[in-house]
Amino acid sequence: MNKSRKLLSGNEAIAIGAYHAGVLVATAYPGTPSTEILENLSKYRDIYAEWSTNEKVAMEVGLGASYAGVRTLVSMKHVGLNVAADPFMAAATTGIHGGLVVISADDPGIHSSQGEQDNRHFAKLARVPMLEPSDSQEAYDLIEIAYDLSEKYDTPVLFRITTRVAHSKSVVELNEKRIRKERTKHFHHDVGKYVMLPTNARNRVPNMHRRIVELTKYAESTPVNQIIDGDSKIGIISSGVSYEYAREVFPQASFLKLGMTYPLPPDLVQKFVGKVKKLFVVEELDPFLEENIKIMGVHVEGKKHLPRFGELNKSAVHHAAVQAGLSDLANPVDEVNLVKNLPGRPPLLCPGCPHSGAFFILSTIGKRAKVLDAEGRSEEETGLIITGDIGCYTLATYPPLRAMDTTACMGASIGQAIGLEKAGVSSKIAAVIGDSTFMHSGITGIVDAVYNDAKITVIILDNGTTAMTGHQDHPGSGISAQGVATEKVDIEKLVLGAGVKDVHAVNAFDVKAVRAAIRSALDNPSLSVVIVRGKCAVINRVRKNPRQIDLAKCNDCGVCVMIGCQAIQKRNDKLYIDATTCMGDECRICEQLCPKQAIAPVSGKSVGG
Repeated sequence: MNKSRKLLSGNEAIAIGAYHAGVLVATAYPGTPSTEILENLSKYRDIYAEWSTNEKVAMEVGLGASYAGVRTLVSMKHVGLNVAADPFMAAATTGIHGGLVVISADDPGIHSSQGEQDNRHFAKLARVPMLEPSDSQEAYDLIEIAYDLSEKYDTPVLFRITTRVAHSKSVVELNEKRIRKERTKHFHHDVGKYVMLPTNARNRVPNMHRRIVELTKYAESTPVNQIIDGDSKIGIISSGVSYEYAREVFPQASFLKLGMTYPLPPDLVQKFVGKVKKLFVVEELDPFLEENIKIMGVHVEGKKHLPRFGELNKSAVHHAAVQAGLSDLANPVDEVNLVKNLPGRPPLLCPGCPHSGAFFILSTIGKRAKVLDAEGRSEEETGLIITGDIGCYTLATYPPLRAMDTTACMGASIGQAIGLEKAGVSSKIAAVIGDSTFMHSGITGIVDAVYNDAKITVIILDNGTTAMTGHQDHPGSGISAQGVATEKVDIEKLVLGAGVKDVHAVNAFDVKAVRAAIRSALDNPSLSVVIVRGKCAVINRVRKNPRQIDLAKCNDCGVCVMIGCQAIQKRNDKLYIDATTCMGDECRICEQLCPKQAIAPVSGKSVGG
């Protein structure tokens, strides 16, 4: 009577599991593959959920809520934990009051990230326990265990998932009896625990080491680590989604399935070793399990045959089995290639994207030319260097725009532009950053530029949302994660308040105004900021008066094609505009740029609503 079954993604299961476990505060910064966790938690009106300014702030808010005695969830993608590392390490030192679980959603294969990293190392670095679910059911079940562990051992818990676990759906049996085991809200004044002066920190460090000893004992007996007896010829140690791949390839093998991957249970490992003839570790990315098991004096194989980067799949595991001489124990794999023979197409900005005009102008100003360097090597020369940032606008790197020269991490565009200028490059420098990314980590870059008299141009592309991860709100939108209207942070006032004197705010769809503002800013020998404002095309559902090309006037000069708009296409060597995707009156960028005035509205036609 108290059970129900639902088809849930791992992210959805984590959200429901956290709610049932009594979470009262949830914080996050959106980032694939973690975004849906807070999106689902924000639907519950009896808890507090926020999109924090960045992951560091999310971690700090979560730690404060934990100090108040309530169960708290902090979620982010793998690179977000880099941003949050300082308070995360501090939490490992101070310990907690209410249970604190930190979700790290890793992205093997780099589906939607600027890099690939294995965040299991953070658990060992911080000396905190780590749990890894292999499917949605475990994502739901392990969350409550994580909170119990956190409170029993006075520690934050790292809860690591990967893209496949986060987004794959499976049936989950929910236990409605678990709903809302809330803790009393109360802050205990404890200077020795919470104030990390060096003298207090030195006293806390031994606790961290004792905690790992106790957690190792727990790892030996917890049911989340289990031996699954099978064929004794091969024993496989695995965790997370890698276990699912290994189980499909080796259905008859013996398994040591680890749901708690740090600290490891040495006695349980030795017990498993005694049951099998050959030991094999199946894991994605780094040889984290393999190396820590080898430290125990156990001979295992794994990364000798498995790739050290990218996602695993059944084919990769089967190939490793063949390389390791285990093909007679492995099931044959027949992978269906669903993308075979499909035409390749690079990702592009959306039709009607408010960033298109600004990037077209930047690409024409910074037009590349092939030259030879002093040693006769071919290189590109430009009068403009464009430092880019993380967001959907990073797609402007691709042809035909080719309007971005660097991208590293959130907020780096401004700092990199400062570095280039201080290094003495002769080119003009423009840093491009989105509104959400600016709120995340661009503000400190602006402050640095003001303080250190950086002679650069900063272009803030303000579309009023966090577009790349699914249109989450942020401080500049004035709407909270739970849909409540709040105080809106004004980017223009913020920049002026930081001390920037030359600030332009322009309509993204007014090409002349954007061009004039960017040229004026680049011509200014001092620091300047251009805020280019326009609504995200995906949010704007109404398409009034789509444009069409008058072929009698068109001379096929290709200017409209250089915008990179997907609505402008060619059929039988003739240009045309797809009326179903053109944003019409809401955009008009191609119409404004056409030198022959060959683009005009299709009168009275509207699409969408």
